[in-house]
Amino acid sequence: QVQVAESGGGSVQAGGSLRLSCAASAYLYTSNSMGWFRQAPGKEREGVAAIYTGGGDRYYADSLVKGRFTISQDDAKNTVYLQMNSLKPEDTAMYYCAAEYTGRYPPLENAYNYWGQGTQVTVSS
Repeated sequence: QVQVAESGGGSVQAGGSLRLSCAASAYLYTSNSMGWFRQAPGKEREGVAAIYTGGGDRYYADSLVKGRFTISQDDAKNTVYLQMNSLKPEDTAMYYCAAEYTGRYPPLENAYNYWGQGTQVTVSS
């Protein structure tokens, strides 16, 4: 039984694009917000983007991904996507999806109850 599961990572050259998918159990998808995080080797995990699935409000870590990443949702599939364009080598990290937020808004803090296993994104220069 899948609670939160990511897919879609891979290796691309700088300037390329990838789309990550996060499938969630229905009760988690509708709980409140879902978020995307990333963690590079030797660095702390950081919030990248989040979406309030009940109303579609979107949140981004503008300093990291402004204008390049887009988060979206598909209610029929209980799935959240992260479209990543104009990728840079510094975007290289393990990307995690998370569900059921318990912190303060915006939902970009490490305050989720459920986490996926992660999917690797590698951007070469």
